[in-house]
Amino acid sequence: MFDFLKKALGKTTKTIVDVVPEKQKEISRDAFEELLLEADVSYGLVESLVDKLPSSVNRVQAYNSLISLFGYSVERKNSDSKPFVEMIIGVNGAGKTTTIAKLAKMYQKNGKSVMLGAGDTFRAAAIEQLSLWADKLSIPIISTQQGHDPSAVVYDTIASAISKNIDNVIIDTAGRLHTQTNLAGELQKMVRIANKAMDGAPHRKILILDGTQGNSSINQAKAFNEMIGIDGIIITKLDGTAKGGSVFSIANELKLPIFYIGTGEKPDDLIEFKANEFVNAILDEVFLK
Repeated sequence: MFDFLKKALGKTTKTIVDVVPEKQKEISRDAFEELLLEADVSYGLVESLVDKLPSSVNRVQAYNSLISLFGYSVERKNSDSKPFVEMIIGVNGAGKTTTIAKLAKMYQKNGKSVMLGAGDTFRAAAIEQLSLWADKLSIPIISTQQGHDPSAVVYDTIASAISKNIDNVIIDTAGRLHTQTNLAGELQKMVRIANKAMDGAPHRKILILDGTQGNSSINQAKAFNEMIGIDGIIITKLDGTAKGGSVFSIANELKLPIFYIGTGEKPDDLIEFKANEFVNAILDEVFLK
């Protein structure tokens, strides 16, 4: 798993190596500051981190500084409910559809049955893409035509999953409507209808953030969190960006658990996020062991 993470962070670690070409036992505070900025950690956060460090920084000091950003208290809304219902949130292009397929494949590998709900009825392409993934993975899907009420899809998906004794339900949602007010209203209604279909659903509302967007994705996350309350995050496309350091800014700003990170386009390219492994994968490029 650690090797998958290192591969996913390849472009980020390359920018770090450009700042610190050779591994050392200690680096200057200025070099530590520069490598964090190059990896797209936000400027304000970098300043607050380096202010607490001595003029020469060793691995332990760097590790303690970075791992502290993940030390917030969070409630992971795991549930024994069956079906366990997850609603996938995020803007178009963030990788929602692919991530849904990855989650479904992961649950299948764990011996769980899965049903999908094509709740992004705003785009015909979204319904088609999710249906193709459902076909590839041999998973049932509830869908309707473009423009139909997505809340009806939510209700029908959960009701069908209950009747068929399905373990996991994953529901797609629209990423963008004509105005943010429309989007907020639609998402809030979908959450209400999910709870009517099954008390307590959706059990997790997961936000998909595009890793290539870096720190600019934080404002997106805040907006969605204000709309419906996000339970956790999946960060996609980290393998395609040098902005992996933005994960630190995301953790610091949002104080939400990062569940998984996407490491490629295939259904298996999803790994559980572990803060200690993430920090070590970056520091391994800088410090001698």
